[in-house]
Amino acid sequence: MPNAKNDSLDPQTPRTAQPAHALSQAQRRAVSELLRVSPVADDLARRFQEAGHTLALVGGSVRDALLGRLGNDLDFTTDARPDDVLKIVRPWADSVWEVGITFGTVGCRKGDFQIEVTTYRSEAYDRTSRKPEVSYGDSIEQDLVRRDFTVNAMAVALPEKEFVDPHGGLDDLAARTLRTPGTPQESFSDDPLRMMRAARFASQLDFEVAPEVVAAMTEMADRIGIVSAERVRDELNKLLLGGHPRKGLRLLVDTGLAGHVLPELPALRLESDEHHRHKDVYEHSLTVLEQAVALEDDGPDLVLRLAALLHDIGKPKTRRFEKDGRVSFHHHEVVGAKMTKARMTKLKYSSEMIKDVSRLVELHLRFHGYGMGEWTDSAVRRYVRDAGPLLNRLHKLTRSDCTTRNKKKANALSRAYDGLEERIARLQEQEQLDAIRPDLDGNEIMEILGVPPGPAVGKAYRHLLELRLENGPMERDAAVAALKEWWAEQDG
Repeated sequence: MPNAKNDSLDPQTPRTAQPAHALSQAQRRAVSELLRVSPVADDLARRFQEAGHTLALVGGSVRDALLGRLGNDLDFTTDARPDDVLKIVRPWADSVWEVGITFGTVGCRKGDFQIEVTTYRSEAYDRTSRKPEVSYGDSIEQDLVRRDFTVNAMAVALPEKEFVDPHGGLDDLAARTLRTPGTPQESFSDDPLRMMRAARFASQLDFEVAPEVVAAMTEMADRIGIVSAERVRDELNKLLLGGHPRKGLRLLVDTGLAGHVLPELPALRLESDEHHRHKDVYEHSLTVLEQAVALEDDGPDLVLRLAALLHDIGKPKTRRFEKDGRVSFHHHEVVGAKMTKARMTKLKYSSEMIKDVSRLVELHLRFHGYGMGEWTDSAVRRYVRDAGPLLNRLHKLTRSDCTTRNKKKANALSRAYDGLEERIARLQEQEQLDAIRPDLDGNEIMEILGVPPGPAVGKAYRHLLELRLENGPMERDAAVAALKEWWAEQDG
């Protein structure tokens, strides 16, 4: 493999042994992308040159340029130390931040571009620390060899536009393969989170992971325990929000990584029993996730995707073999909601996200009591009330949960849910279901009953809410009469 360090990034210059037409297309895309960001990148590079330092576009920015998907987040690497970087960018940037300066990274914004400049470095975890030790280097080759994967170990030296690819990243990009610059064992020892990044990139880029990398992930899966829950969570989120989450999740499970970071997922691979048959809950859950993704209408929805993945995690704990040969999972949605809350808490998700995802898991079976439309209007109101602001997500989750190959059954379920949504829409129009409240508020209750604030007002409020859910809106006089009747019974 030739070292491409000194070759100019020209669309007609063959880079490697790959077919010339494929490589020239990648290079043309890169040139086009780099020309778009050239004014800001070259301007910054000249400032580093004048200060006696080098600057190169690096990592994911180069990879994405070659893929024709470079955004406005740009990553650079330099031989300048962080304090020197600050001196260079402060007079130039619109704003500067130092959040990552401990790890050699200075962030700034210039116009529409968000920029990170990182000093050449190497980093490694010792056997017990959750934080990497960072040391600075003096060459771009030293910096690139510490990168996670070869497709992220390419750089473009600026302002000359010299392409630097010492580890064959362009070959692997053309082959859509993830390999490590050094041995995967060394790479994953340096930062065990890279094992999860392999699964994340499989999801985001639809790349294959090289066999030796998969073997190292399997061999070293327990090392992920040294990484903080927050970093693990962030990688899991990126994986789930990728275009091919099933691919990434399967890699986590097959290598044993999921057993350390999301053990509820591999636990869904329930052993089959020759006398008791049920669907493969693990494969079902991955299919539900894919079907939920297909129903998204406003970009990736992490809450929906987490709920789809976790909706059946209560099944292993609730599985029972019945005498008639059936398998039951009674109350698995309730158990699953508690398990979801516990796992998401360990992964340091926000309380709001934990609440929303666990609530969807708890409610995902509610529709199956609908049958062929036997619910009363009262039951429909309660369904809407219980879902609250999650109603639209619950619609998508419930529809995604149908993975039967029986087309007749699938069509019947779809028609039934169509009917429920139509009923909800009609009641929404008539009764403003999304804002269900009693027909009298707390102040009115206190005035009518002649009582001060206290528990009695709350009881009265809840009673009127139940009447509202059961019977729909009431005229004020009827609501006052109902309140007085209930109050008289309380006195009695």
